Amino acid sequence: MQQTLQLQSPAKLNLMLHITGRRENGYHNLQTVFQFIQLYDELSFVKTAHSIRRICGNEGVDPQQDLIVRAAQLLQRYSATRQGVDISIEKNIPMGGGLGGGSSDAATTLMALNKLWELGLSRSELQQIGLQLGADVPVFIFGQSAWAEGVGEYLEPINLPESWYLILHPQIFVSTQEVFSSKHLTRDCHPITIRAFLDGSGENVCQTVACRLYPEIQLAIDWLTQFSPARMTGTGSCIYAIFDSAEKANIVKSQIPDPWIGYVARGMNINPVASACFESGN
Repeated sequence: MQQTLQLQSPAKLNLMLHITGRRENGYHNLQTVFQFIQLYDELSFVKTAHSIRRICGNEGVDPQQDLIVRAAQLLQRYSATRQGVDISIEKNIPMGGGLGGGSSDAATTLMALNKLWELGLSRSELQQIGLQLGADVPVFIFGQSAWAEGVGEYLEPINLPESWYLILHPQIFVSTQEVFSSKHLTRDCHPITIRAFLDGSGENVCQTVACRLYPEIQLAIDWLTQFSPARMTGTGSCIYAIFDSAEKANIVKSQIPDPWIGYVARGMNINPVASACFESGN
């Protein structure tokens, strides 16, 4: 019986983000494209008798607000198991950057504990549980690069080039709520098709709002666009650009001015956590 599990929880990029409407409950209907990237948080899970504890990492986050703790507690209640876990995390994905680190860690926790606790829940069940924690959680459980609609819960696999990206973090924490509540946010995008996106259509409508709220993001976009067209991911603050190789991306990374931080990462169409935690077809 497996007692421990160590997993690398990947970041994601939104390669486009349109808002096609707003629901009565305040949530927005989206069209977006998710791709995973080889930038990881490191998580360790040790099965215990009953309690759920975060024993290392995320020290600046209240344990009861931490998505990994909340995910474990939610799964424990849902499954009515009496099993517990000790969780350690080493954060490498910047927080508040639009790279989905918190959502990825929550999804990894659900998948890891489903395996460790031998619950036998399906991928779709875990996606529904994950949606209660955040709109970006289901795609990490879905496990493939995806075209997403609704609030992010309707997912369709999409095969994307596994490009080399330079991700630039301007060291700003962006409030997703502030971006989505802005009166300047475009909420009536005409829906597009996957084919239109693959042919080059699509933008991130949150980018204009984020740049208005946080001018440093626009400065970062302008700087990176000198080398390759740059775009913001999610609600920011991270931006990214595609390069032909890791070498070319690293050359530009070495020129990033302080206090900005850069990461070179390759795109992935498969989340390795989902591959490790589910048998084929589940």
